[in-house]
Amino acid sequence: MRLIQTFEDLKNLCLELQTKEFITLDTEFVREKTYFPKLCLIQVGYREDAAIIDPMAHNLNLEPFFDVLQNENVLKVVHSGRQDIEIFYNLTGKTPKPVFDTQIAASVCGFGRSIGYGALVEAITKTELDKTSRLTDWSLRPLDEKQLEYALRDVTFLIFCYDYLKQYLKDHNRESWIEEETKELLDPKLYENDPDTAWLKIKHSAHSGRFLSALKELAAWRERRAMKYNVPKRSIIKDEALVAIASSLPKTMEELKQVRNIRSDIIGGKLATEILEVLDSARHSSITSDLRKIEKERHVKIPCGAMALTEVLKLLLKIKCDQEGVIETVVGGEEDIKNLACGNDKDNPLLTGWRYELFGKDALAFRKGIASLSYDTIEKKVVVNIKGKLK
Repeated sequence: MRLIQTFEDLKNLCLELQTKEFITLDTEFVREKTYFPKLCLIQVGYREDAAIIDPMAHNLNLEPFFDVLQNENVLKVVHSGRQDIEIFYNLTGKTPKPVFDTQIAASVCGFGRSIGYGALVEAITKTELDKTSRLTDWSLRPLDEKQLEYALRDVTFLIFCYDYLKQYLKDHNRESWIEEETKELLDPKLYENDPDTAWLKIKHSAHSGRFLSALKELAAWRERRAMKYNVPKRSIIKDEALVAIASSLPKTMEELKQVRNIRSDIIGGKLATEILEVLDSARHSSITSDLRKIEKERHVKIPCGAMALTEVLKLLLKIKCDQEGVIETVVGGEEDIKNLACGNDKDNPLLTGWRYELFGKDALAFRKGIASLSYDTIEKKVVVNIKGKLK
């Protein structure tokens, strides 16, 4: 067990890592009681060895490892790496590069859109991983050998997964298929928390301009407060309460008390005062049409005339995905198909890159009326017939 807890050992490890073609990478963290995740362990693996870095060790400077993350000659292999990348972005202001995410790769290799690490390992190596330590509080010290061995498996078996998926992508000429998803995964904007867009994550059924304006301001206030004090948003006030407040728009403390889902400890305290101030500000601000437009774009309403085409495109997607061994939801979701059927082509992922080649161009041909389906009794497969050219 190679456990790194001193700066000298970390420097020596990183000198090794800097020479590798690729390393496998994972982290353990906790965030139940904080807004930002607290980094507890960093696991790294390579063909010859593996190690665990303890970022909670006394005065351990992680700069040598951060340098490895930015070395473009060393590929970082992760599985479902968004949260890991978020942690490093919060610590350094940069995303690691380059990166190969085995969950993204698996999604175009017939394993499904969001296959878990354990399931992928079992499918590829026929090994069932021990899950007894998965609920460990990784912030506690000391960690026993069983817990550390459990953490290390997250990078040792990842090597086999990487080798298999890399070869599959090469053999099926799909290496470019994951480039777009990986590029999106490494976009710093994905990890920048913008309080002004926090309201978009809250479910609700009201759509008036005044309601949306109040909800936007309340959600932004809660987001900034959670970031400032590094506490979970739900510990400040839950989504249901924000929606209820935005719906009723109380002006006084007495009116606020009457709102449903408000905790008793909020009323009469500092939070209640801040909530009323936010509402007062929202009440005096102009209601822009932008909020209604954004809200409308979140819910695609399909005309009756396009409903049949939507069903045809769903069938076409199923046919193409069955033939290529790709999960349908990896290519596109129902909203993307509805938009395509309605002619809402701008920024539609079905019309770019490999998705266009696999499905989008045929879908456009059906929309234009120059495509049909037939069954090849010799090849035993459905064939898309296109007569004419797409403009």
